[in-house]
Amino acid sequence: MENIEILWNSALSYIEKNINRITYATFIVNLTPVDLEGDNIVLLAHSKQDAVSTKRVADKIVEALRKSDTGLKNFTIFLEKMTTPFFTTVEADDRSAEDTPINPNFTFDSFVVGESNSFAVAAARAVAEDPGRSYNPLFVYGDSGLGKTHLIQAIANEIKSTHPKLKVMYVTCERFVNDLIQSIRSGKSFQADGSEEFRKRYRSVDVLIVDDVQFLAKKQSTQVEFFHTFNELYDNNKQIILSADCHPSRIETLEDRLVTRFQGGMMAEIIVPTLEMKIAILQKKAEKQKVILKTEVAEFLAEHGGNDVRSLEGLLNKVIFTSLLKEQPITVELAREAINLSKPAANSSETVTTERIISAVCSYYNVQKSDLIGKKKNKELVEPRQICVYLMTELLNIPLVSVGQAVGGRDHTTVIYTRNKVAELIKTSQKTATEVNDLKNLIYKK
Repeated sequence: MENIEILWNSALSYIEKNINRITYATFIVNLTPVDLEGDNIVLLAHSKQDAVSTKRVADKIVEALRKSDTGLKNFTIFLEKMTTPFFTTVEADDRSAEDTPINPNFTFDSFVVGESNSFAVAAARAVAEDPGRSYNPLFVYGDSGLGKTHLIQAIANEIKSTHPKLKVMYVTCERFVNDLIQSIRSGKSFQADGSEEFRKRYRSVDVLIVDDVQFLAKKQSTQVEFFHTFNELYDNNKQIILSADCHPSRIETLEDRLVTRFQGGMMAEIIVPTLEMKIAILQKKAEKQKVILKTEVAEFLAEHGGNDVRSLEGLLNKVIFTSLLKEQPITVELAREAINLSKPAANSSETVTTERIISAVCSYYNVQKSDLIGKKKNKELVEPRQICVYLMTELLNIPLVSVGQAVGGRDHTTVIYTRNKVAELIKTSQKTATEVNDLKNLIYKK
């Protein structure tokens, strides 16, 4: 059997990206793996505080465990000198092991409503109240990080609470694709309408929620299966809820029949939040972490942060972490100091271009431009390429399509995925944050 510490360390790389950085650094890293029970890992907590803090983010840890390649799906916590579990997700989690976990914290009450999303929220509430009858399908779209996943999972939580007899399934589009591929690889008979096991899994639900359907782009066989699944659920008055980072008509190579069906219900766009709404989001996020965030600090972060919720939350976490590290109250001055740790030294008036960014990345990582923008997937090329894409999206005001063309003709969905991946890594990996900061300085000083 594989060494338990190796399994746990592998899972930790996913867990670290999935939970609050402070919680991870303060409590999760203190846990010790001691045993395996099937797909359940047994962890030892050395203090009650470690155990309690872990329990509070159990759903996120379970989600991370199931996304890792370790085969782990649940965990049990023991306290030192105790013979009975302090907490176990095997007992507490009654979801199917195959289902993608729904975050219980993603509710309508915890979702900040403003001008940029009020229409989408109203449509989501209507669907939750009367699934299968109001607005079917519901298609929520908008740029990454604006709260689409929160909103569609809020629908799931509301339906599970008010209509407990209905079977609700939430999956990412990537999971749908992977399940289909696994169904084909299993050697079972496969026709246009899918194998029996796959069909049973996805067509026996009352509510199907699929996140990030833009990943159907260029996947023709998956689109065929998705079409048949959609039709069967729709014809039986089952609720379908979809999200994407763009309007369905802009999803590359998406079949016309799918575009038509996606647009046949309710299209709800979420746009960039106003300054006032960003302030409200920051204060609500801070309240959740039991931190008082004064309005002037929230306003400062809102003005200097990005337009998406994730980047705002990343700045907030950095400020909170700096406050704890320095044991100082959160002020505008402290927030400015925390943000400056990752700000580029923008002391050059010269224009930044895609070529300038590519040149800086090649020089920093000692790679050739042809390799950087090429198709090779060596780790020593993939990471610089991803950071290059991230820098272009952050430093340049150009379309995502143009970014894709600059790095070897990659499509906009790849650019979005890469940008978000590096943005998350910056929050959790000091190495990545340092490299990005170094490159920003190099680009502006060059």
